Amino acid sequence: MKAAGTLLTFGILFGGTLGGPWSAWMPQTIVAFEGTCVAIPCRFDYPDELRPSAVHGIWYFNSPYPRNYPPVVYKSRTSIVHESFQGRTRLLGDLQARNCTLQLGRLSPELAGKYFFRGDLGGYNQYTYSEHSNLEIINKPTIVPPAAVVVGTEAELRCVVPDNCPTMKPVVSWLHHEVLEEQAVFGQLEEESGTWSQVSLLKFRPSRENDGHELGCQVTYPNTTFLFEAFATLDVKYVPRILQVNSSLEITEGSHAVLACVVDSNPLALLAWFKEEAVLREEPSTNLTLELENVTHTHDGIYTCVAENVYGRVNRSLALTIMYAPRKPSVNSSVVAVEGEPVTILCTTESNPEPIITIFKEKQIVATVVYESELLLEIPAVTHEDDGEYWCVAENQYGQRGSAFNLTVEFAPIILVESKCTAARDTVQCVCAVLANPEPVISFELPTRNVTVNETDQEFVYSQKTGYTVTSILTLRGEPDSQLFIVCSARNLYGTKNQQLQFHHSNNLMWAKVGPVGAVVAFAILIAAVCYVSQTRKKKNVNENSSFVQLEHPPVAYSGEYRPPGALDKSEYERRLASDKHLLNKPEGSLDLNVDYANIDFTKLATKDSYTLTEELAEYAEIRVK
Repeated sequence: MKAAGTLLTFGILFGGTLGGPWSAWMPQTIVAFEGTCVAIPCRFDYPDELRPSAVHGIWYFNSPYPRNYPPVVYKSRTSIVHESFQGRTRLLGDLQARNCTLQLGRLSPELAGKYFFRGDLGGYNQYTYSEHSNLEIINKPTIVPPAAVVVGTEAELRCVVPDNCPTMKPVVSWLHHEVLEEQAVFGQLEEESGTWSQVSLLKFRPSRENDGHELGCQVTYPNTTFLFEAFATLDVKYVPRILQVNSSLEITEGSHAVLACVVDSNPLALLAWFKEEAVLREEPSTNLTLELENVTHTHDGIYTCVAENVYGRVNRSLALTIMYAPRKPSVNSSVVAVEGEPVTILCTTESNPEPIITIFKEKQIVATVVYESELLLEIPAVTHEDDGEYWCVAENQYGQRGSAFNLTVEFAPIILVESKCTAARDTVQCVCAVLANPEPVISFELPTRNVTVNETDQEFVYSQKTGYTVTSILTLRGEPDSQLFIVCSARNLYGTKNQQLQFHHSNNLMWAKVGPVGAVVAFAILIAAVCYVSQTRKKKNVNENSSFVQLEHPPVAYSGEYRPPGALDKSEYERRLASDKHLLNKPEGSLDLNVDYANIDFTKLATKDSYTLTEELAEYAEIRVK
């Protein structure tokens, strides 16, 4: 029944007559499994004017020319054929109906080749048709994959099995397809150019895991031992997948960093490392490494590995954190302020992690902030005590840096407590210590004498400066009276300060040290000395002229013509004159207060290398009155 069905199929295919010159038709190529059979469909024609009583045919192997003595595959006039085809061939077609279909059985590899048909109509009416069929003998089916197997998109594999043997029908099945998702198998019969194939369709939805999976197509024939198999490896295309990339890193400045990105993709992906929008490195690969040598804080940021192929693009980012010591703090320059004004000082730095910032003044903490990049120091009303050098120090676990700055406060003079006068036996020395900025002008006033002196009067006043402290020393010769008092006056741009200097008598201290007995002895000596001086002076002419040269412009003059302000009675006037005489060592009995001015010899003044004031370094002027 199978043979009859096949012959019926061939009869439909070749029904009718060609009705033309010498010509033939057969498939150019026909395929069959080794050991099975194959029927080569064939149709031939000859001129209509030839009316042969009988039609015969011959099939040749690999050559159409009889003179070349090609192997005879089949001959209708006789059963004599080439030994290779003994018992393997038979004619399925009816030559009288111009059907030359040939069946070959027990196919072996040596039977693969070209088959030619020669028509024999008797006498000289013999013709070998140039048309021929090429027989291919195979031992496995053909698996036809789709153009691309893409993840998530339905794929279809075809297993093509030749079905050109009328007596043997193949059975097709798939191997190792159980792991596929949404799989289904369909079968269909296809004809192409006169040859037939059994086609098995395997449909499924591929996944990334199916890439590289092997599928098999198996062909068997019932009641035989024939088994033919073919295998195909799935080439599943998919979007890149990043398998490995560094987690976020924290490294210290100066270290070596390696960023690695490992990707799975099909086809091969283009890998690239980005920092923000900048491409640092890229190349087609399955892994890409980025090496950073001697990193600095500029390498800090977000790094991204990007993988891309024709099916998609993926990326993964990481944070690279560079830990470093604080940079040198920046301060909004040194500040100059007037006492009482508000002052704001901003100290900023950069570090990772954020530092502890502290502002010091003379090793004392003024302000501090923890884990911030800036510190704002606000002084609502600055005082002179705020003046000085400050340090802004930033510190974290990786190091410490500091910057110095100055806060300069300008303020009115302040007369310090150490300002005073000390009276010795024949000397009065007054010290006026003033704190001020800018430097003050210091003067000494003797209100009862209507006299003012300052450091320009170098015979009497000596000054030295240490920081903002200016110390002026006034030295007078002669024993003061009880009415004498001295005022220190200091002034600068911001104000004036006056203060009466308190007297301290050093002779009182001397008596305390000598003791009662010593005091009696000293007092006796003093009485004797006074008597001697008095007798000597009586012998002198009290009216002799002064032995001192008068200066043209003396810095200080004590005048006998001095009149205190206001009306004074005679007793008060005489009392004050006596006080003046006592201060300037005027001998008693002389009421003539003509004053000889001081004779100052500047050549005796030595150059001072420092501001240290001692008795030996000071050159004082002596004022005498006769």
